[in-house]
Amino acid sequence: MSEKILAPLAGKVIALNIEVNGPVEEDEEVLVIEAMKMETPVYAPCSGNVISIHVSEGDEVEEDELIATIETE
Repeated sequence: MSEKILAPLAGKVIALNIEVNGPVEEDEEVLVIEAMKMETPVYAPCSGNVISIHVSEGDEVEEDELIATIETE
């Protein structure tokens, strides 16, 4: 089963803290989005392995855009 991580708001990805095939824990900070000079961390909704990442540092994202997919354990 897989779980999607979606952008909670539009902005610029300024930090990406996960890797494809890497483990992630529930509530771990996976990336940071900057919008209007404020930084918003985005957290993993579940534990598992990252199977895909759809953004890179410096990318502009829209609200509800797919950021990554986690394969749950």
